[in-house]
Amino acid sequence: MAWWRQRTERGVAPWVRTRLRTAPGAAVAFGVLVLVTAFLAAALPRALDAYETKGLRQEIAGAPPAATSVELSAPQPGLEIAQATREKAVRPPALAAVRRAALARLPAPLRADTTESAYGVRTSKSLVGLNHWLPVIDAPPRFTLVAQSGLAAHSTVRGGRLPTAAGKVTADTRKVEAAVTEATARTLRLRVGSVIDVDGFGGVPLVVRITGIVEPRHPQGGYWSAEPVLRTPGVAADAPVPPQFYWDAGLLLAPGAAPVLLGSQGQPELYWRFAPATGRLTAQDVPGLVSRIASLEGGPELLRMREVAGSTAAVATDLETVVGSYTTTRAAITPVVAVGAFGIGAVAAVVLVMAGGLVAVRRAAELALLRARGGSLRGIAGRLLAETAVVALPTAAAGLLLAVLTVDEARLLPAVLGASAVALLACAVLPVRAVVAHRRPRAHAERDDLAHARPGRRRTVAELTVLVLAVGSVVALRRRGASSSGDLLVSAAPVLVGLIAALVLVRLYPLPLRWAARPAARGRGVVGFLSLARAGRSSTVGVALPLLALLLALTTAAFGGSVLAGVSDARDRAALLATGADARIAGPGEVTPLPAGVAGAVAKAAGVRAVTAVRIERTAELTSGGAGAKEGLTLIGVEPASYARLARQTGLGAFPVDVLKPKGTEGAGTGRVLNAVASPGLAERLGRAPRRITSLAGDITVRIAAVRSRTPAAPGADFLLVDAAGLTHSEPTTLLATGAALDAPALRTAVRGAGKGLTVTSRGEEREALSDAPLQAGAERIYTTAALAGAGYAVLALLLSLLQSAPERAALLARLRTMGLTPRQGRRLLSLDALPQALLAASGGMLAGWATVRLLAPGIDLERLALATAAGRVPVVGASLRTDVWSLLLPAAGTVLLAWAVAVAQAWWAGRRTSITELRTGGMR
Repeated sequence: MAWWRQRTERGVAPWVRTRLRTAPGAAVAFGVLVLVTAFLAAALPRALDAYETKGLRQEIAGAPPAATSVELSAPQPGLEIAQATREKAVRPPALAAVRRAALARLPAPLRADTTESAYGVRTSKSLVGLNHWLPVIDAPPRFTLVAQSGLAAHSTVRGGRLPTAAGKVTADTRKVEAAVTEATARTLRLRVGSVIDVDGFGGVPLVVRITGIVEPRHPQGGYWSAEPVLRTPGVAADAPVPPQFYWDAGLLLAPGAAPVLLGSQGQPELYWRFAPATGRLTAQDVPGLVSRIASLEGGPELLRMREVAGSTAAVATDLETVVGSYTTTRAAITPVVAVGAFGIGAVAAVVLVMAGGLVAVRRAAELALLRARGGSLRGIAGRLLAETAVVALPTAAAGLLLAVLTVDEARLLPAVLGASAVALLACAVLPVRAVVAHRRPRAHAERDDLAHARPGRRRTVAELTVLVLAVGSVVALRRRGASSSGDLLVSAAPVLVGLIAALVLVRLYPLPLRWAARPAARGRGVVGFLSLARAGRSSTVGVALPLLALLLALTTAAFGGSVLAGVSDARDRAALLATGADARIAGPGEVTPLPAGVAGAVAKAAGVRAVTAVRIERTAELTSGGAGAKEGLTLIGVEPASYARLARQTGLGAFPVDVLKPKGTEGAGTGRVLNAVASPGLAERLGRAPRRITSLAGDITVRIAAVRSRTPAAPGADFLLVDAAGLTHSEPTTLLATGAALDAPALRTAVRGAGKGLTVTSRGEEREALSDAPLQAGAERIYTTAALAGAGYAVLALLLSLLQSAPERAALLARLRTMGLTPRQGRRLLSLDALPQALLAASGGMLAGWATVRLLAPGIDLERLALATAAGRVPVVGASLRTDVWSLLLPAAGTVLLAWAVAVAQAWWAGRRTSITELRTGGMR
């Protein structure tokens, strides 16, 4: 027989293969745990990148094109240049050449969307139209003349044809063709064939013939909206007092007619407008983008642009303002998200350590035997590392791959680092635990229960260090808020609070057990005493790690649930402040009285429970001291009974009905004094004496009878609330409808049939709109995931704790059954045996969660997290972190119920096995 075959037959079976075959179930369970944890660790940073990138793109896409476009402009060629050269510089070939060179010089990450970009020549100063038939407000209309590229590609001709440059147009030409949009033609009474005489061309007006009426294909895109006057005429005013209002519109010339603008007094200028392309922008590009924009506006990049556009060229954009608004919102949201992410990361790490500890405890006898027979720590640790790595590395890689496939448009490196950290921790736990536990060979295991353990100096120093860190993080978070996502101490505040609670509970754990064991020892039954005695002799590590995991998980769940509850409350409040009721029906600007049948039609709509009619006068004036000086305010006329009921239902400035009713004989006569409810600022200005109010609803005299900070009709303004019966014109301008099942589409249908030009604002739709922003929606999803994952890890920690002590409990139950313990007593014993630790974790978790929320609430800004944008909205009073009772009670109650259910199931399973079988197979004797 060959030597190699003899050696193989005498060889020992491979260690890793043997261990995996011995316990395949444990290996699979450990692999699943590593897979899920690696997926979460890899998906979290990718999800952060993804929703921040989506938020940046939507912020830029949702901003007005006039603010986001990057415009390179240059004044007309100087008069010292020959006329032919000046005209050549503004013709399409020359402008197109500059555009190509400028596009190549745009610095990354700024890129242009060429489909919405444009270039051409325009008059920077509008010119007066001389025709008498043009509509006049206070002054004749004025026109901006633009010879812009790409008109055919961005419009549809609805009448006539597009303008052309017949012959060779020069600065001396006085007849050109132009097109206008449908909105311009409708407002200024233009049609195909209309001729407009435009002043400002050296005494001889420019004759502009309208050859076509066009409809913009993408009216909100950068081509039309970067300079809105080209699309829609607007009302402008001169500076003199009183101002003179006039129509300001755009005339679209053919690109070849640009030289004619050189002969105008409208200060013609050349421009190249670049709409930003957001498809390749990411959140990591923000610092570079802001830096490049600043360089374009006044730095080296501007000098590069001037090389192609002329030494006097300038770059203007408000894109940095838009990006700055996004950065401000992200800076307020990211630290709050970091707090939740840090918490779930800590819980996952503790559970991984527990999983490795469970294997180490189960194999303690095997490792002690290897050590006693001469096994080296290095050799044992290497073998354990190999068998763990075989399971952990592939599953961690699978988790990383799953995260990459699930979440796209994000960086790969943070995900790789997260999954690698999970794999490293999973591989190191078992070897490290084995090396620490078996530093020296032991003949027998030493006692390691709570009753015998005495904290040493090192443990005391470590606990005091953690306490100092926790206090420092909480104080820092309360003082300056969660202002920096890179401040790990602040982000770790909930984790440190939970850690302190776990350390305190581990130290106090034996005390209540001893107190409860004394009366139980004097009782007749043995079940209570045995369960309490066993709980007091639990392993220190067996109690500390599960308790820490449960407390961190419950604290994270409570904190995350409280954040989500606070966000939901803030959005509900903001939606209510935006509408004042479940629905708001009004005409344009809430200034014109509603048609007579609208209130009845609204009352009959599906889901409407009550309708309150109010008259709102936003142009009311208060006569103040001085020479007839006026102060503006919002006057609201209401029917006292129905409006007081609405204010009470919505919680917006509830007041008694009698407040608006006059006392005594004050209500008699036309010059009566009306009682009023006012906002605090207005009440301070009016004082307590009767004051005269002038409005379109009639002139009245009022006296302040009550002060309220809010009211449903005008939640965000200084208001004066009076009885509508005291107004000369009391016709309602607004309807406030309430109803729990209000159907907004049905309400719009009813309103459309009762009148024209009416708008319906639904509270539910306003609430949904607040959840659409990617930054806020992404942060909310992460917090929801953190809360659910925290609950899942809490369940897993509890199961691991019970599994660790399961063999010992089964062996104990088998011994006691041989001594006469009944099955019912066995079930009670195992149930009570599992409850002390579960009750301690549940109560400690609720206390730690409550303390965390109360301590950190002043430093958490929920308004930015809850609302899509703070600008233009009514400030939400009370948008702060508060304790959510259900987030405290449900996870804690679930922990206790699960522990009890597992103990009962184990008792039932142990009851099916004979005592002899259990005592033979039990490893814990």
